[in-house]
Amino acid sequence: MRKLSLTRSLTLLGLSLTCAALTSPASAQTLTVGLDADPPRLDPALSTALVDRQVMNQIFDKMVDLDANLKVIPALATSWKVTNGGLVYTFKLKTGVKFSDGTPLDAAAVKYGLDRNRTLEGSARKNELASVKEVKVIDAQTVQLTLSQPYGPLLAVLTDRAGMIVSPTAAKKAGADFQNNPVGSGPFTFVSRVRQDNITLNANKTYWGGAPKIDKLVYRPFPDGDVRYANLLSGAVQAITPIDPKDISKLTENAKFSVLNYPGIGFQGVWFNVTRAPFNNKNLRQAVAATIDREAIAKSIFYGTVTPAAGPFPPGTPAASSAITVQKPDIAAAKKKLGGKPLSFTLLTTPGSVTTQLAQVYQAMFAQAGITAKIEQVEFGTLLDRADKHDFDALMLGWSGRPDPDGNIYDFFVTGGSNNQAGYSNKTVDSLLSKARAQNAMAARVATYNVALGTILSDTPYTWVYYQRNLVASVKGMTGLKPIPDGILRFKDVDLK
Repeated sequence: MRKLSLTRSLTLLGLSLTCAALTSPASAQTLTVGLDADPPRLDPALSTALVDRQVMNQIFDKMVDLDANLKVIPALATSWKVTNGGLVYTFKLKTGVKFSDGTPLDAAAVKYGLDRNRTLEGSARKNELASVKEVKVIDAQTVQLTLSQPYGPLLAVLTDRAGMIVSPTAAKKAGADFQNNPVGSGPFTFVSRVRQDNITLNANKTYWGGAPKIDKLVYRPFPDGDVRYANLLSGAVQAITPIDPKDISKLTENAKFSVLNYPGIGFQGVWFNVTRAPFNNKNLRQAVAATIDREAIAKSIFYGTVTPAAGPFPPGTPAASSAITVQKPDIAAAKKKLGGKPLSFTLLTTPGSVTTQLAQVYQAMFAQAGITAKIEQVEFGTLLDRADKHDFDALMLGWSGRPDPDGNIYDFFVTGGSNNQAGYSNKTVDSLLSKARAQNAMAARVATYNVALGTILSDTPYTWVYYQRNLVASVKGMTGLKPIPDGILRFKDVDLK
């Protein structure tokens, strides 16, 4: 494994400190947050990245939200009723809410936002809202969703991007450029962005839930974990997420910083493009997956801060099942799957010290079976674009997770799913995933998921490697940040002292 050289590490730190010296110190009312990537798309309909959600959750209000126990709680919707055998959801909306452009957020705006998420060309929300047949305005503060069939995950779906409500006026005016000029009703308003440098938000002083305690929220992308760490130490940022595992103990022991380390609900692994050679061959996909030592990766790369993964549902989440077990490395089986023929391919990933080390460990593990992998690194937004276009052999990409298990499996493996990066299609799996959506009892859904996973694991369009935790570091004077398992940092009540 190739480590960062001392020279390079010092160079990164020097660049970081120089940057900090050129930037005026953050005032008591300005919070700067270091992220691991530049958010590609600040549009709830188009977004497919966790890093987008970090920013959009400050700009947009959602129909409902989550608490620390993943319970659905009121947000724009103050209450709701489910009738007609689970086919009709009627929401009462909070009164007096306005978008940051001054226009009202009423039932008509909610209908527009939900319909936009359902129908906009390229929307990644279509499958999430596929069961919604009609959105109807009952009165100014009441909106009703009629479903084509029961859909148990609906409320959970509305706690995320599918439930984010955009300003109809702004969205119609901006068109395709809305992702660069997002307008919502959230606690912060979008000001500006410079790609690969910063996104700047101002506090919404007239926010219906009370004005935020900080005046300005700035996000800066640092794909390299060493650079994120150096910027936190230098004072150029007051919080970073995620923390590289090797830095956790150092920050925990440093009296100037606080560390949040709490369970997540997502997964990480490797996609195989089944639409073209070499991975249109199931045996070759299975061969690569069989070389991966998940326990070794958890210990050597992540210092025990992650858990080896068996499937899409982490331990402690509703659909986790002991029937789905972690795959053990089996080099002999991998060689047998190869049939004595060489295999070489390109592994697509993003820059960063951890992703680079992980890619190199994969490369070495593959090589044990005679498999040659070339590593190609691209910026995160480029990786997502290529993933959507199936322009790769294999790629390292995970998921931040959703409170309802449907959000961790359906869109990834249903034919044409917006997160189905493999281009995978299996009619039996499609039928099972649709069946699980319509089941209300979680035990019944788990049984259905397990049958579907038996086929998915055999077909291997994706191989799960580990379940991540949410890792956040901040200056000691930052208060009010609540650890929500979805990994989204909510800054409305955060204060700097």
